[in-house]
Amino acid sequence: MKTFSEFPVSAVLQANLAQNSFVTPTPVQSESIPPALEGRDVVATAQTGTGKTLAFVLPLLESLLKQPIETGVSAVILSPTRELAIQIHETFVKLAKHTGIRDAVVVGGMSEHPQLDSIRRGARVLIATPGRLSDFIERRLVKLSGARILVLDEADRMLDMGFLPGIKKIMALLPTERQTMFFSATIESSVAHLINSHVKNPVRITVGSVTKPAEHVDLHVYEVEQDRKVGLLQNMLKDQKGSFLVFARTKHGADRLAKKLATGGVKSTSIHGNRTQSQRKPGIEGLPAGRVSRPGRHRCSGARHSRRRHRPRGEFRSASGSRGLHPSCRPNRARGSSRHRNDVRNQERTRRHQEDRARAEHPPDLSTRSRGSTRLKNRIK
Repeated sequence: MKTFSEFPVSAVLQANLAQNSFVTPTPVQSESIPPALEGRDVVATAQTGTGKTLAFVLPLLESLLKQPIETGVSAVILSPTRELAIQIHETFVKLAKHTGIRDAVVVGGMSEHPQLDSIRRGARVLIATPGRLSDFIERRLVKLSGARILVLDEADRMLDMGFLPGIKKIMALLPTERQTMFFSATIESSVAHLINSHVKNPVRITVGSVTKPAEHVDLHVYEVEQDRKVGLLQNMLKDQKGSFLVFARTKHGADRLAKKLATGGVKSTSIHGNRTQSQRKPGIEGLPAGRVSRPGRHRCSGARHSRRRHRPRGEFRSASGSRGLHPSCRPNRARGSSRHRNDVRNQERTRRHQEDRARAEHPPDLSTRSRGSTRLKNRIK
């Protein structure tokens, strides 16, 4: 297929494609959309940024338009991160215009109430991360017995992040007679095992090389001692212009590196799973333009407050002297949820440990008691 107009899709989808200037399909789109429109299982491998999202959103919408209107969830799209889920949602909204098909984004790090409201209002497509969707399933907030389409986007990333148990749990709740589509940058042995056990006679599509880096990317390797890595990075950032994406091994390592770079005069912020979506969004949106907030700093009442001064973590003192939790530090948990109960339980356990430690380090001195000290000593004896 050389143009999108050649695909056998409904008129409303053709109009949405033309309105959003989708004219020529990419190789992965031209090869994967036709078998997907036929209802066959698809396993497509292509590098990131080749248009895989549109390759499964378009046939998914066409399939739902042909089905009789039903209540409940009809399709599930799983993605490894909330940012990718939001990007899929944006593409879905563009193509689903005037179709009457609504979606719901089910991801962690964001309030669950709007997500549950979207499901209750009749969302037929769930665009979710495995962790939050598994949480909803455990609390019996969503049913997947009517879902006839399953899409796993960036399946290799989800398995690398440890989502395999959650994915298997979700797949077990779906009907056995369904259409399954895998889209990934690579097919490792772990992904291959998942594919072989959950797809039926799939159409396999491989576009480009999955072992070589993307074109127009230069790779350089620097062997340097551990204590000199930050200095080398700072010099490289100062010598080059533009925005940079630096990967760290752990979440705490990303926070430490961002603070060190900020101390050295480099505008930086950290993005990882422990940060809420409201904390991650400014960094993601400001990266192309070089606008990022300094890590560990908050604005409230026109003053800056360092997170290091918060005692306990997240606490700040307002201009009037009252204490409270900074809005971006408050745990984003719904009262009564399993995560909220775990938070309360952990806080209570921490408080008891602190009290026991304080009593062990500073036992009461009975010899300094004045009135009643003799009777107390005799009782102890």
